[in-house]
Amino acid sequence: MRLGFLGPEGTFTSEAARRAAPAAERIPLPTIDAVVDAVRNGDIDQGVVPIENSIEGSVNLTLDALAFGPPGVLIRGEILVPISMALLARPGLALSDITAVRSQPHALAQCRGWLAAHLPDVALEAATSTAEAARQVAEADAPVAALGPPVAAERYGLAVLADDIQDYAGNTTRFVVLGRRMARPTGADRTSLVVFFGEDRPGLLLTILNEFALRGINLSKIESRPTKQALGEYCIFVDCAGHPTEARVGEALRSVHRHVAELRVLGAYPRADGIREEPRAADSDAAYAAATAWYEDLLALMDDEPAGRPPS
Repeated sequence: MRLGFLGPEGTFTSEAARRAAPAAERIPLPTIDAVVDAVRNGDIDQGVVPIENSIEGSVNLTLDALAFGPPGVLIRGEILVPISMALLARPGLALSDITAVRSQPHALAQCRGWLAAHLPDVALEAATSTAEAARQVAEADAPVAALGPPVAAERYGLAVLADDIQDYAGNTTRFVVLGRRMARPTGADRTSLVVFFGEDRPGLLLTILNEFALRGINLSKIESRPTKQALGEYCIFVDCAGHPTEARVGEALRSVHRHVAELRVLGAYPRADGIREEPRAADSDAAYAAATAWYEDLLALMDDEPAGRPPS
């Protein structure tokens, strides 16, 4: 299997790709959009990109690529990777020598407090990935440093000036595996979707959320993003427990679809934590099947022929 990821080698995403498919041929790609496009075009079988960090939140580049790009790419897996940020520089440089710190913007944001305390006057410069920043720093003549995984120091011949410098303990990034088909249900699943409201009317968001609440479906994420069409126009990203093959999830999706301009399912996949959220008895597939059978029996009580004229 050809597995693309946000490269080059030495990124946190490369570690997530290794965990996702240890035996796959890993192919580094320069940007998140490049990974998504390669999956869509069939140049690779699957791709791995970051989607959410416990400190900095969602990776908007990934959300936008999935929500606003052409169809044909679906989330089919997730991997949770603990993140330990290190400050990397060429051997011989000291912390006091550093004039700029370079990394992927999400990585810079995860260390914002540490950088303000220890390097308050340095410039912060964006790179496409943590490993690309390390590669650039290794080749630079100026006294610059990179934020990235310690393994990138070994790969690019850099020294670690400071380790484990993220602002909060327990720093974790969620990566998603992309493919052209959804994964089959496992019983411990998550479904991701984006809702485009269309008509702006009071109570529409509450109506959408109630469709899940009424069926006992837990929502682990609700986040708004601009639709990029008009100021003040937003769509919402939702992660819900369960798989579209479950009766309660399928009915919720159908009901939401009736109320909105567009409902786009971004994927259904096994949860990385393996947690199974068992439905209440009334929300089980068996309960839905019993309700369907009851309703069919009810309709069977009708006359076989259309009603005639009432007696005079």
